[in-house]
Amino acid sequence: MTVETKRKQSTIEEFFGKSSKKIKVAKESLAAKARTDASVKLDEDLKTTKETVANEIEDTDVADVKEKFKKSLSGYLQTLLAMEIDTIDPSWFVHLKEEFKKPYFVKLKQFVTKEQQEYTVFPPARDVYSWSRLTPFDKVRVVIIGQDPYHNYNQAHGMAFSVRAPTPAPPSLKNIYKELKQNYSDFQIDNQNGDLTPWALQGVLLLNTALTVRAHNANSHSKKGWEVFTKKVVESLIKESEKDGRSLVFLLWGNNATKLVDSLLNASSLPHKKNLKVFKSVHPSPLSASRGFFGNTHFKLINDWLHNERGEKMIDWSVVPGSQLTEVAQANQILEGEKRPSKEVDL
Repeated sequence: MTVETKRKQSTIEEFFGKSSKKIKVAKESLAAKARTDASVKLDEDLKTTKETVANEIEDTDVADVKEKFKKSLSGYLQTLLAMEIDTIDPSWFVHLKEEFKKPYFVKLKQFVTKEQQEYTVFPPARDVYSWSRLTPFDKVRVVIIGQDPYHNYNQAHGMAFSVRAPTPAPPSLKNIYKELKQNYSDFQIDNQNGDLTPWALQGVLLLNTALTVRAHNANSHSKKGWEVFTKKVVESLIKESEKDGRSLVFLLWGNNATKLVDSLLNASSLPHKKNLKVFKSVHPSPLSASRGFFGNTHFKLINDWLHNERGEKMIDWSVVPGSQLTEVAQANQILEGEKRPSKEVDL
């Protein structure tokens, strides 16, 4: 066969001959591949369409929830509950809306509203529920429970242990930074930076048990009803975790936080809950930190559990802008690479 003849052969039939068994097998293989590719493409398109429709329906439902709730209220309650309706993230509102009409919560809001009218109350009204907007319900991975909001100016902004920039870190937060440095040697301590928003954006819910306080009067809004509400917040997370198996870690520092979560969890069944983890120690306050907070390695233990046991990304506990924990960054990069679907090679 000449080179010229070879060049003229442009089809499988010409190369093998029309009666060849090889061409029959080749055709059947190509046809089967085409059917498979088409089927996979159809399945992917259908899945994408279903997910898009489901998300659109969910978004619409969530948007409607607040409007329907508002219409169910009297004019007085619409005004009283305006802060909840306007500032709580919709993902949380869906789970908590039934609390707002209960007598205890109405009484609580009457008290808080009167306090806001007569005194300076922290945090500012727009920030009371900032935790819900920074860490939406379905993004919560770790829960750190505090007690009372900071009661001096330019401190409280709706997240436990965190202070509004440029306020320096308070004593308890300074101790938290010291412990982090023991967990990760490259953690950068900057006591002039006390804003923990970077944690919240990674799914760390920073929740105080009381959400408001009168200026310069610690615990002034405690035992007025906030504890009942924040217990419902925690309970909602636990129930959702039990339902869908999502990972959930509780970081309990001090008796206040421990009692709250222990009242909702069955201690005997906790070891069998593979998706739920609880770490406990004394509070990071200077009054107690040396009695068990320092050296608890909670931040490292949380990340080890998320990564090794749950196959999930670690939390980067860095707070200084532009900094990162090398071990965490590398582990998360590897994990992302493993979960990224490999590209198909066309043969």
